[in-house]
Amino acid sequence: MRTVGVEEELLLIDPETGEPQALSAAVLARAALDDGDEQVFEKELHTEMLEFATHPQSGMADLGAEIVRCRKEAARLAEGIGCTVAALATSPLPVRPSIGMGRRYRWMAEQYGITSQDLVLGCHVHVSVESDAEGVAVIDRIRPWLSVLSAISANSPFWQGGDTRYSSYRSRVWQRWPSAGPTEVFGSAECYHRRVADMVATGVILDEAMAYFDARLSRRYPTVEIRVADVCLHASTAVLVATLARGLVETAAREWRAGREPLPHSVSLLRLAAWRAARSGLTEELLHPATMHRLPAETVVRALLDHIGEALAETGDLDCAREACAELLRRGNGARMQRELMERTGSLREVVRECARRTQE
Repeated sequence: MRTVGVEEELLLIDPETGEPQALSAAVLARAALDDGDEQVFEKELHTEMLEFATHPQSGMADLGAEIVRCRKEAARLAEGIGCTVAALATSPLPVRPSIGMGRRYRWMAEQYGITSQDLVLGCHVHVSVESDAEGVAVIDRIRPWLSVLSAISANSPFWQGGDTRYSSYRSRVWQRWPSAGPTEVFGSAECYHRRVADMVATGVILDEAMAYFDARLSRRYPTVEIRVADVCLHASTAVLVATLARGLVETAAREWRAGREPLPHSVSLLRLAAWRAARSGLTEELLHPATMHRLPAETVVRALLDHIGEALAETGDLDCAREACAELLRRGNGARMQRELMERTGSLREVVRECARRTQE
């Protein structure tokens, strides 16, 4: 069974005002004293962010338990210095983020200018693969389906104090980075590595870690890293995204071994599908990954479950995935919940405070 790990980026906030706090260095220093050699938490580009990574897990219940544990531990560490954490993919309240210390981050700030000032928080899912060859074959075949994961995870409707009318505005902001977004079919591991090397050689990106593809080979682990998701408000949604991601990877690997070619959608079409998912989330229509025709979001989510159903059934995840998708379509994703909170309270500060509470559920 393929293992799955999750990286989540959490927003550090003032528990009273809901405003982002540039305190990641202090939180990390406290974590180092408490955890010793176990590096669960890491710094990120902005000091208002705190990242953690789970261990690889085979069972989704174990993965969910670890995500909850890490979120609670992040909140405990943050509370020790007067702040807390919220699983929000953008700050609903206005923010001017601070760049972290270090040569790499300073290079990024100088190179990318105002783009480096965009505070966005994602969820990255790592799924194990047997080789680079299998990994690239998977990347080629999951491309059309990633927009559905974006719609499911959408959790960023507000930006700088206003409603963007998007469900995942984070994903739109992220597209400003020069190497971000969908990729063409690579065809082989050799072609993949050559393409990344050519990108680095331009000097526009510093190294291969800045090849911010929607799905890529991990530099550190024998995994495919899927990078399209917003950080999810509820841990249960993050588990669902991870479950679906593993199903996609396994299904794609089987298609590759069976000699089935990837769908030949152009990057232009994939960008349209990603835009539609960011705009609509689960409330309106999405583009069907196979046909690129507009259909109700519920229909497209059901098509994803059908596409990976055999792989989910073999890991024992099919019934749970169906139930989780049905529940998410009923109650809404993080974007819908944030808007409902805003409608009920009339205050973005209340939205942030309530989301901080739900982060630890």
